[in-house]
Amino acid sequence: MTDGWRSLLAQGAGLLAEAGVDSPRADAEWLACGVTGVSRGALLLEDPPNDDMVSRYRRWLERRARREPLQHILGNAAFWRGELAVGPGVFVPRPETELLVEWTLRNLSDIAAPLIVDACAGSGAIGHALASELPKARIVSVEKHDRAYEWLRRNMSGLNAQAVQADITDPESLGDLDGRCDAVVSNPPYVPQETSVSVEAAADPESALFAGRDGLGVIRPLVLRSLRLLKPGGIFVVEHDETHSGQVVELILDAGFHNAHSHEDLAGRPRFATAAKPM
Repeated sequence: MTDGWRSLLAQGAGLLAEAGVDSPRADAEWLACGVTGVSRGALLLEDPPNDDMVSRYRRWLERRARREPLQHILGNAAFWRGELAVGPGVFVPRPETELLVEWTLRNLSDIAAPLIVDACAGSGAIGHALASELPKARIVSVEKHDRAYEWLRRNMSGLNAQAVQADITDPESLGDLDGRCDAVVSNPPYVPQETSVSVEAAADPESALFAGRDGLGVIRPLVLRSLRLLKPGGIFVVEHDETHSGQVVELILDAGFHNAHSHEDLAGRPRFATAAKPM
């Protein structure tokens, strides 16, 4: 690494640490990557930055020190094996949601061209990942809110995917797909209304985070709508709050699904539930 970048990164990491950023060194490096257009590993070989690069880097550091999400500053978020355009008005995808993608792929492996609904799609993270792995699939990504939908359209462009602006909890939404879908996969809003969230999470739209007093205001109708959308044997996959595993499994079973289970993330926290529509 050149002395120029070595010094700047040390200063940047110190500034971000003082601001309370959880991963100050990594974020300082990611911002440098955004400025230079190279990978973190390639920073080791970069020439000293010019004045414009230094100025841009310091402006970005100041924004991150104010706890603006890293992904908003860079304009993209890594997810699965790709990148998504993100910014104000859309939920920034988290790595934990990749577990839903992994489970879905494993359980659709024997279907050549599955029809999949990505419900409450936001930026399209789940649909984008599934489309990249299943080129013969038909993906329908559904988002209700205007600003998020614009990000969704941008991210799904050119893929074997369709962006639809609709309220997936409306019993009439996607009515032409009733009984035809192989999977409904969703990372819906699920945070209870009075829950405190981090400064970075607070930059996400409230509509993508909170779902009523108990956090189940979207999952309840989503479970019922998904049952109608799925064909017999179709699978339902939904992310939930770590305190909701028992309640979500109960809602799913009460709706008429079977084989309902909650699954843990890599930290051992209940993260998502799965089920199948009876044959």
